[in-house]
Amino acid sequence: MKLFVSTLLLAGSTWMMAQTQSPVDYVNPLMGTQSKPSLSNGNTYPAIGLPWGMNLWTPQTGKMGDGWIYSYDADKIKGFKQTHQPSPWMNDYAAFALMPGVGKMTFKEEDRASWFSHKAEISTPYFYSVYLADHNVTTEITPTERAAYFKFDFPKTDSAYVVIDALDKGSYVKIIPQERKIIGYTTKYASGKYENFKNYFVIQFDKDFETTSGWKDNTWAKNDLEIKADHAGAVVGFKLKEKQAVHAKVASSFISFEQAELNLSREIGEKNFAQIKTEAKEIWNKALGKIEVKGGSDEQNKTFYSTLYRTLFFPQKLYEIDADNQIKHWSPYNGKIENGRMFAGTGFWDTFRALYPFLNLVYPSINVEMQEGLVNAYKEGGFLPEWSSPGYSNIMIGNNSASVVADAYIKGLRGYDIETLWQAVKHGANHEGPMDAVGRRGVDYYNKLGYVPYDVKINENAARTLEYAYDDFAIYQLGKALGKPASEIDIYKKRAYNYKNLFDKETGLMRGKNKDGSFQKPFNPFKWGDAFTEGNSWHYTWSVFQDVAGLSKLMGGKKAFEAKLDEVFSLPPVFDDSYYGHVIHEIREMQIMNMGQYAHGNQPIQHMIYLYNYTNAPYKTQYWVRQVMDKLYKPTPDGYCGDEDNGQTSAWYIFSSLGFYPVTPATQQYVLGAPLFKEATIHLENGKKIQINAPKNSDANIYVNSLKVNQKEYSKNWLNHQELMKGAVLDFEMQDTPNLKRGSQEKDYPFSMSDK
Repeated sequence: MKLFVSTLLLAGSTWMMAQTQSPVDYVNPLMGTQSKPSLSNGNTYPAIGLPWGMNLWTPQTGKMGDGWIYSYDADKIKGFKQTHQPSPWMNDYAAFALMPGVGKMTFKEEDRASWFSHKAEISTPYFYSVYLADHNVTTEITPTERAAYFKFDFPKTDSAYVVIDALDKGSYVKIIPQERKIIGYTTKYASGKYENFKNYFVIQFDKDFETTSGWKDNTWAKNDLEIKADHAGAVVGFKLKEKQAVHAKVASSFISFEQAELNLSREIGEKNFAQIKTEAKEIWNKALGKIEVKGGSDEQNKTFYSTLYRTLFFPQKLYEIDADNQIKHWSPYNGKIENGRMFAGTGFWDTFRALYPFLNLVYPSINVEMQEGLVNAYKEGGFLPEWSSPGYSNIMIGNNSASVVADAYIKGLRGYDIETLWQAVKHGANHEGPMDAVGRRGVDYYNKLGYVPYDVKINENAARTLEYAYDDFAIYQLGKALGKPASEIDIYKKRAYNYKNLFDKETGLMRGKNKDGSFQKPFNPFKWGDAFTEGNSWHYTWSVFQDVAGLSKLMGGKKAFEAKLDEVFSLPPVFDDSYYGHVIHEIREMQIMNMGQYAHGNQPIQHMIYLYNYTNAPYKTQYWVRQVMDKLYKPTPDGYCGDEDNGQTSAWYIFSSLGFYPVTPATQQYVLGAPLFKEATIHLENGKKIQINAPKNSDANIYVNSLKVNQKEYSKNWLNHQELMKGAVLDFEMQDTPNLKRGSQEKDYPFSMSDK
């Protein structure tokens, strides 16, 4: 009996602990870190920082210059690095590192590296700690937006030291012993060509330096306190009479040393490590607490908040506040110090789909700032960026800045120069840019023929055509919202139907088309790349976000369309990799997931599951959404099924777990799926809330029998953004069998352009 009572008390105690956990306690920053170039389980790193902060920090297990900064399977840590890396494929910019050591001073990466274990590692968004076994030192880090506080717990020793590595490609350090300070800069970046690019840093220690030494490239410069070289660094040593901590406050600036000092004094000042840690935790709980979920498993809670954490980093703030409290930024577009906001580090090809719509719903104020940044990018560079890292990056396709701009304004964001952005999206739609990935490559062909031809040496032409057509729709929608005349915007409405030019009735799929109007031959719908981008025709055929009903008609109507959707899952995961000459990781990720041709690990097909809502079978959306959430996402190092990509793959999970998804950005609609939790609450910035109730939700009850919106029966397969922003209560009745009638009538289908 006593044992039984004790068991009950223990169970009750565990339950109470679970109820008192804060959102940030569920986050696992190591989710997705067990990745490599040949197979991505996320391609993430444990990002220590604040939401949208200018700087992130991470332990570094990879070699300097390796995009895989931190790999879960690694044994050694080589440093603790300030990073701005949006993706391993983009690599990093403006990075530098610190690393403690004990014993004989050394500075080279391999020499200073230390074994570590995940069992002696604590990773949270606001605090990181790890025991470095070879040095008998525990390193702790806690961040602010533009600074960080380090704590090195050294043993009693007369040979403690800290290495400062400003990395290669041109760097500088200066040791100032009388101030216990090191200043320096790095000029290293992975892609692009920038003027006046420096990341200035200042490191303030709390202990006197017993020894100092500079180093450059691979040699010591022991008598030098100031080093300027291809690869500059410093080492400072301490004599510790007892086991104690050495603290270092670190801040940086893209503007100047003076601004770095100002950032340090403003964001840390006289606060101690514990205060900064507490403040950072509070900031994270406030941000993550915008959405509360209840009634899920511990694993589902961890997955939810770990993915939510990933949606709140990119793009990063590139702006700073000067001594006169004016907002300033170094411009990656003209190399000058300019007024106003700037952001960097995201690819719109990925994030236009769900990440930006997610910000517009839950965090609109930060996207107002981001829109201001886009205004400045256009003014300073002449085009909107499509991939910024930190400026124009020549990667991926499309002109999806149009969607990012349009969706924000249409969803109600205001307070920025939308007229300049209107000019920017029109300019980008009608001009080739300074590189292939900016503006529209092949624009003259597209505007004249209605497609980018296959045989004119423009790669990934069919994918470009489909994305340009959607982007034209977004421009048309924005023009309408701004009250622009038909004479100005009807051309974009017309071009939004250009997707039809690539539809091949013979195969029922999208296909590259030659300049003379003939389809490219031979055609293999399983061929990755070539006419498409990181996918094949089975993936890109669904990229008609603006007119799903029109695509359905091309395929022969609702039944044929539904059968084509089914075929994605029933086909074997065969592929043709001849365009690349090897199996790229996106192909491998599709092949091994046992979901046929469905390739959730990459972005082009992620919305496709929701297209059953445009047929008589919306219940199939409900089935497949749950399959993907349950099978392809886990709060573990291998927890993603492909690249996480700056919050996009995470935003898919967040939306889907709430029960709806933005299939067509630049409209007011979200397409219904089915919620994952018994209860979820979205706390909107306007003070209203969206309450989502599904009390019968379970592993078996994955189908929606009925839905009430604000206590009224609701049969439609979509929700309206503006209505949700007024505050709403969504009551889902869940069951274990499909309701074959609900949402099966055309009047309940979501928006399609050709229906209007």
